[in-house]
Amino acid sequence: MTDSNSQEINVREKQLLDTGGIESTSGEPRFSPLVDIFETEEGLTVIADMPGVAVDGLSVDLKDNVLTIQGKVNVEDKGKRYLAKEYEVGDYYRQFSLSELIDQEKITAAIKDGVLSVKLPKQAPAQPRKITVSTE
Repeated sequence: MTDSNSQEINVREKQLLDTGGIESTSGEPRFSPLVDIFETEEGLTVIADMPGVAVDGLSVDLKDNVLTIQGKVNVEDKGKRYLAKEYEVGDYYRQFSLSELIDQEKITAAIKDGVLSVKLPKQAPAQPRKITVSTE
């Protein structure tokens, strides 16, 4: 039974990153991580699924209003014989253009259990103030 107010959940498979013909030096495929982005009064939050990425294999950079997320997957397949393998392993790469409304000095990021959370706080609006007029 479906409720007219319920929303359909769309599940997507991870997408192989189109590198425009540029090959990865690691030999591993690169994926564009799936993300959820939501907005609150305080700012935006980007949640990226990056399974297999540890904090030491993660890079979150900001340059010229572009937020870049890169994750290196550390795979330990030595000595394993897979009976079934449905999950393809590879590194992650994704970029986002930021608006001028984001306070770039206060961006934070955290990763836990393969889920990256990047907080993008909004700039505080200009506060009304009284301007003192002096005589020259």
